[in-house]
Amino acid sequence: MTGISRRGALALAAGAVTAQVVSTGPPAAAASPPVSRGQNPVLGADLITTVTPRDNWRVTAVAVRYADPVDLRGGTIAPSAFEVVATVGGQKASRTVTRAYPNTAPEVAERGRPGQYVVIELDPADPNARASGAVDPLPLDRAYAIRQVEDLKTRGGAVVLPATPFAVRNDGVLTPVVDGFTAGSFVDSTGFELRFRLHRPATGNSRRPLVVTLHGGGEVADNDLTQLTGNRIAVTFAKPERQRTNPAFVLAPQIPLPRPMDGPDGTDWTDARVNAATAELIDTFAAREPVDPDRIYLVGLSSGGRGIYHLLPKYPGKFAAALATSGWGEVSAMERITHVPLWTDHSIDDPVVPYREGRFGKPGTWTLMNALEATGTKVTRGEWANNLPKAEFEARSRALLREARAAGSHVLFTSYTAGTTTPSPHFAWGQTYENDVVIDWLFAQSRRGA
Repeated sequence: MTGISRRGALALAAGAVTAQVVSTGPPAAAASPPVSRGQNPVLGADLITTVTPRDNWRVTAVAVRYADPVDLRGGTIAPSAFEVVATVGGQKASRTVTRAYPNTAPEVAERGRPGQYVVIELDPADPNARASGAVDPLPLDRAYAIRQVEDLKTRGGAVVLPATPFAVRNDGVLTPVVDGFTAGSFVDSTGFELRFRLHRPATGNSRRPLVVTLHGGGEVADNDLTQLTGNRIAVTFAKPERQRTNPAFVLAPQIPLPRPMDGPDGTDWTDARVNAATAELIDTFAAREPVDPDRIYLVGLSSGGRGIYHLLPKYPGKFAAALATSGWGEVSAMERITHVPLWTDHSIDDPVVPYREGRFGKPGTWTLMNALEATGTKVTRGEWANNLPKAEFEARSRALLREARAAGSHVLFTSYTAGTTTPSPHFAWGQTYENDVVIDWLFAQSRRGA
């Protein structure tokens, strides 16, 4: 599985240094062992990466592993205590350390605890923070050198870990939530293959919802990873806090290379082979796993949003609800999805998939919602800035949902004011999948209630 840790031979044992350790300081005194008896040797280091809402996949921390627990007895670690240098894409540059603390696990925490790890948090805004290139993951194993340049002391001033001239290099890459997805593939009845990633919930004796995520055009690849790391569409449904509230299967297929692109409007999800294989994958999975057939949800962004507007009318009885962001579709198809609960959103100034005109002669969300309304379906509309603080953003969504319920409407449409969607007006999904109001609405939908 790409990105999973590989525990190497790296160790700083008493009196010995392996070839993985890099000296970044002055030459050591003749024949003196760099790690003396009684000290706490470094055993390895892992990068901790994060899939962020807007800036994709980034290295946000390093966890250095020691042989024995690190207990500073009330002491703290200054960010200046560690130097972190990354060599990414052939370029070598420092990373900005923002926090450091001992912890019991290689994970970021609000408050650390004495344990075998020291977690070093890094500024995700650093220019060299990315964990992927345009599509594929960057080769990050052993790409980072981490050196402790100041003594780590207790509150009383006793040295717990002395500074060292040696840097440890990471021997693994950890991506919380993403690492919990299983990699798989499915060959449909025509012989067409789709790779996918799958998150399994704690099922017990209950049937669980199934969330199917359709990635954007930039995540078409053969790595079976970018559909998770390119944005938070799948990750948001699998994160622990969401699974505690709404345990669900999360199925994330990936369109393969070479791009099929036989769809009528330049999007792979409308390719006959891709959408047929996707539908067959969903049916096959739901028949073999404890899936609640009345709670299968379809979510997608950009060309994935286009895929929703293509799949919903083609399989009108399959899905309980859908979320479509920055998509486009066909006016004539809207009359076939009037019964499907739908929450759509789009930036008014989107230059990639224009809000009204869409792409390839197929209209954007604003025009599609007008067409849906022309069928007699009530569409509840709202507009606000996409860069509002989370609490205010959700308050606007909550008010829109109250308005929809009062009007008996099951279709909601959020427009984002021009100039408020960053880093690109196309990326309307930055807050969509962080919005608990929208996600709670989705899980409340069921075909039993249709």
